[in-house]
Amino acid sequence: MALSSKQSGVFKGMSAAMLISILTIVMAIIFDPLNYHLITQVSERLTVLGLSLIFPTLFLIASIGRLAKFRFFSPEDIDGSGLTSATNEATVLQSLLQNTLEQLVIAFGVYTAWSLLMPTAWLSAVPLCSLLFAIGRGCFFIGYSHGAPARAFGFALTFYSTVILFLVLLGYQLLQLMG
Repeated sequence: MALSSKQSGVFKGMSAAMLISILTIVMAIIFDPLNYHLITQVSERLTVLGLSLIFPTLFLIASIGRLAKFRFFSPEDIDGSGLTSATNEATVLQSLLQNTLEQLVIAFGVYTAWSLLMPTAWLSAVPLCSLLFAIGRGCFFIGYSHGAPARAFGFALTFYSTVILFLVLLGYQLLQLMG
């Protein structure tokens, strides 16, 4: 089956994001670039988690702020999408906000589980994935209005970095259960 040019563009963006996500997580596990193997206290693990949630939370705040600012200055949108038919711009900003919220919810759960359950020498993966989240969201925001191929890399970098982290976490925990 031949892919359309849009599908091909999306595939390329997704593939690049997948590769970057895998390499980042593998390198974090192997090399522990932030020297988290020295962590001995749960409070230190929680500090890593807290720091790692800053970027994802920042992008949610920015998404909410962008939509609120737009609605304030738009007579058609000031009453909110529940009471009016949103303009195209408000719809785009709402879509960015919704997707960012969804990504943050996934990241919050995965980052928390990883920070509390995985070996301390592997903790560098969480803040590095948080950085990938931020880069991905930035690319997604910039590319969104240009169509699927332009936003694919940003979406996939945000999503795959978290999903791969989750799959490694799940696999590791299953191996631990089986002895």
